[in-house]
Amino acid sequence: MITLSLLFPDFDPVAVHLGPFAIRWYALAYIAGILLGWRYALRLIDQKPRFMSRVALDDFIVWVTLGIILGGRLGYVLFYKPSAYLADPWEIPKLYHGGMSFHGGLLGVTAAILLFARKRAIPVLALSDVVAAVAPIGLFFGRIANFINGELYGRVTDVPWGMIFPHSDGLPRHPSQLYEATFEGLILFCVMTWFARRRDWRERPGRLTGLFLAGYAVARMSGELFREPDSFLGFIVGPFTMGQLLSLPLLIAGIWLIVACARRKPLPDAPAA
Repeated sequence: MITLSLLFPDFDPVAVHLGPFAIRWYALAYIAGILLGWRYALRLIDQKPRFMSRVALDDFIVWVTLGIILGGRLGYVLFYKPSAYLADPWEIPKLYHGGMSFHGGLLGVTAAILLFARKRAIPVLALSDVVAAVAPIGLFFGRIANFINGELYGRVTDVPWGMIFPHSDGLPRHPSQLYEATFEGLILFCVMTWFARRRDWRERPGRLTGLFLAGYAVARMSGELFREPDSFLGFIVGPFTMGQLLSLPLLIAGIWLIVACARRKPLPDAPAA
């Protein structure tokens, strides 16, 4: 039996070389996600019911960026390699060596939302709904960067589009990064956009946040079925990976938010904060 496979394109993980400095595709993915998310968020807050000004959103971008970077890095350290980083703490700030966690980034962004909303007297769930609606943009670019880096590849497969990744065992594998970019990024963005256009969902803050949490959890848990578990972790409980286990609470919380927030009183169209 002949197994067809594709050879991984010869991508350079460094997008631009500037003398001794290197700008990596991974860094550009974060920048693109934040900038495009910011522009889309400006459109969202202009819709009724209004609850914050454009100036306030501009200020919030700094907070949320710090939340993504600090939370994502610390989450990876704590969830995936605590013993390794405890043995060598100086590796923690070396982001250029890779290692970011979505679930850690989510905690960091949540902290940024809570602190900023309290400081500016902005409805917490209304602000989190805006973040939830734009988050798939960043997820899409992040997964594309994973593919370019040839990391987080899939399990061994005999499908015709199986791909041989560098630094692997030479066997054809699922390009799971592209699967995740499609489901966590493109499809989830379309779903979030469709519901974000509905005023009955915008008027009840928290529903879009719940939809994102549940949608991401389903997409991530499904994508993990094709993704090779981290070599240093393997399967955590039976056939379940760390990504699946961390996503299960998000699914539960998301469903609860959708149901609970549907009963809330509509958010009034207040003057921009």
